Amino acid sequence: MDIKKNVAISDSGFVFNPNNGDSFTLNPVGLEIVRLIQEGRDDHSIVDYIIENYSIDSVTVEKDVYDFKKSLIRYKLGHEKAD
Repeated sequence: MDIKKNVAISDSGFVFNPNNGDSFTLNPVGLEIVRLIQEGRDDHSIVDYIIENYSIDSVTVEKDVYDFKKSLIRYKLGHEKAD
């Protein structure tokens, strides 16, 4: 997955999509996931990072990361990488 290049994301978690004017606020974990996606990390690496840094089980993290990434696509903030 990639975060679209024109989407603006502040250090405080404010997200702005200039294509449609939508704005969102990410919580700290959501912001960390977005930053990890921008670094090019795969799902397994993101899940491992969240497990290492938060008290949460792997099943929950895997589901939450999957759902979060689908939300990024639904709100036109990200897209699947082309192979």
